[in-house]
Amino acid sequence: QVQLFESGGGSAQTGGSLRLYCEASGYTESIYSMAWFRQVLGKGRAGVAAIVSDGMTSYADSVKGRFTISKDNAKNTLYLQMNSLKPEDTAMYYCAVLAHVWVGYPAPLEAYDYDYWGQGTQVTVSS
Repeated sequence: QVQLFESGGGSAQTGGSLRLYCEASGYTESIYSMAWFRQVLGKGRAGVAAIVSDGMTSYADSVKGRFTISKDNAKNTLYLQMNSLKPEDTAMYYCAVLAHVWVGYPAPLEAYDYDYWGQGTQVTVSS
């Protein structure tokens, strides 16, 4: 079991920045990749960015060049630096962990591939 706790969400204006945090606890040795997803009311969870245990990253096209995913293995913490925010970035953001054998590379950005989820943190971007 892996437990995840997100923080760092809030409000920003268009063009602003926010940094999200996700602290993992429990059986963290089982983690292959970690990712950020976002969800707006009435839609499914969409992959934003993912990072494999070796540091390889993958991003959704909509956030490339604006968002950066990173992790601190010593602190078991995942980050998402969000710059140049747009109103369409407004969503609930979730941290997720893939903790099973995975043969693909880099990490996937499909929600159904992930095993554990945090409770979410809201990001609101105003124009």
